[in-house]
Amino acid sequence: SGPGLLAGQAALRVAPGGVVLATDIAEGMLAEGARRCGEHADTPCFAAADAEHLCLADASMDRVLAGLALFIFPHPERALAEMHRVLVPGGRVALSVWGARETVPLIHRAQDTIARLLPPPKVPRPSVFRYGQPDVLAATLAAAGFNGIDIRPCAFSCHFADAEAYWQAFLDLAGGAAEALGRLPEAVQAQLRAAVVDDLAHHCCDDGRGGFLVPARTLVASARRPD
Repeated sequence: SGPGLLAGQAALRVAPGGVVLATDIAEGMLAEGARRCGEHADTPCFAAADAEHLCLADASMDRVLAGLALFIFPHPERALAEMHRVLVPGGRVALSVWGARETVPLIHRAQDTIARLLPPPKVPRPSVFRYGQPDVLAATLAAAGFNGIDIRPCAFSCHFADAEAYWQAFLDLAGGAAEALGRLPEAVQAQLRAAVVDDLAHHCCDDGRGGFLVPARTLVASARRPD
């Protein structure tokens, strides 16, 4: 569930009477989600869990949501199998992924900076954009046993007051990559923060606010577990 934004909105939608269980393998994220959601009747329940091995009974959930998560899992096919398992027959999964790389400057501008200044990783990471084509995402969901697949693009832009704000937002979205960057010497981290302004040059905001307006595109998919 990350910082709980999606879970918090879901809890408001199903109240009163519904229950939302927000899971994440990182307990720090769960704590942040609980902090954001506060303490009230519509707050989700938060629980540490591995998406590839959910501690839930078969056919116990009406809906499963996964926002910008599928490409983070070490074995996405296992996570999808678990989503399929815990859904009731006829239940639906809804998830989002980043679009194709060229449509997501929000992420790839920082990646360009990193690639320009740092040597390539010894162990290549799978691309966060690998599900960014609708046909690839649809085939992945179908292979996991889902039907009734619907995929829609969602384009948006984020405004950042300066390059420092953009860099911090990238780190917030980068998951494990952010942890690796955080282990670099402070001088190298400072160099990256300073250099990213060059990669943001195409996104200067000209509506009077200043800073940068950086676009992105996601794919939002919905699919059904067959009866």
